[in-house]
Amino acid sequence: MPDRASEKSSGGNFFEDFHVGDEIDHATPRTVTGGDAALYTALYGSRFALHSSDEFARACGFERAPLDDLLVFHVVFGKTVPDISLNAVANLGYADCLFHRPVYPGDTLTATSRVIGVRQNSNGRTGTVYVRTSGRNQRGETVVEFIRWVMVNKRNESSPAPEPVVPDLPETATPGAAAFEPSHYDAALAGSPHLWDDYQPGERIDHHGGVTMEEAEHMMAARLYHNTAAVHFDGLAAQASRHGRRIVYGGHVISHARSLSFNGLANAISIAAINGGRHVAPMFAGDTLYAWSKVLEKFPLAGRDDLGLLRLRTVAAKDQPCADFPYKTADGGYHPAVVLELDYTILMPRQHPGRDGI
Repeated sequence: MPDRASEKSSGGNFFEDFHVGDEIDHATPRTVTGGDAALYTALYGSRFALHSSDEFARACGFERAPLDDLLVFHVVFGKTVPDISLNAVANLGYADCLFHRPVYPGDTLTATSRVIGVRQNSNGRTGTVYVRTSGRNQRGETVVEFIRWVMVNKRNESSPAPEPVVPDLPETATPGAAAFEPSHYDAALAGSPHLWDDYQPGERIDHHGGVTMEEAEHMMAARLYHNTAAVHFDGLAAQASRHGRRIVYGGHVISHARSLSFNGLANAISIAAINGGRHVAPMFAGDTLYAWSKVLEKFPLAGRDDLGLLRLRTVAAKDQPCADFPYKTADGGYHPAVVLELDYTILMPRQHPGRDGI
């Protein structure tokens, strides 16, 4: 009698397994540590002062250096992958992402998602799934929440298409009150004299420099954040895909673009919200990433005269420096070099002569 395959392992969810209203509690709880912070720096070289120095962070009203906002995002995002996007073709975009409170080494993060939309694609082989995910700490406090949508393979092309439900996505997220207290903020230690008052809507910043994607590094990042999607790991299966090779993990691209933005936005030391984002095209090992940003809006933080918000669009391009600010073509499509568009809001100290260090 032939051996039969065990049913104890899971092949993940396919498009027809998702239904609007489904609530999913994701495995596995993750206690984040100083080691995670060090590995994040090793992978991306982030130099934002708030996340680099306990002493700097204490001067800004924190108990110590909080973990980088995107590190928290990646850990929570990674919790969702085995249930949401193990069988993904691509992660498509983000909206309404809010960072509610700082996360410190020693905190434990868990994640829950709710399915808020489904729509089968015209090819009948895939569909788009929309989820809202909440990440919480060990006290049950929400630290980050976001919407994302992902293209997922169907298990069976003949499966009937569900009634399409596409959620209304807000254009911008609304940050709440900040715990940040920059009473002794030292712009020189942060790396730039340019504060909130110095930036103007419409201003464009070439962040200069580039970073080449390495196979081992993007796979290390995917493992580090428990992202198990096959498109990042299984080289044999990837040979049969339309790209013929593994795709660089999207969070890896976002973090590199954010780290590059330090050159020109060094005082943009905390992300308040991600309003929206798109992975316009895939990146592969050997591609080189460049980035530029545009200031879309600036506005004071409600009830504060020491902090302001900048809404930014950071665009990342592969194998093309950004001195010419590649973005969209005359017909409204993306420039062929563009791989990422990220619309996000950052917190930045304001010029305030009555405060020390500013």
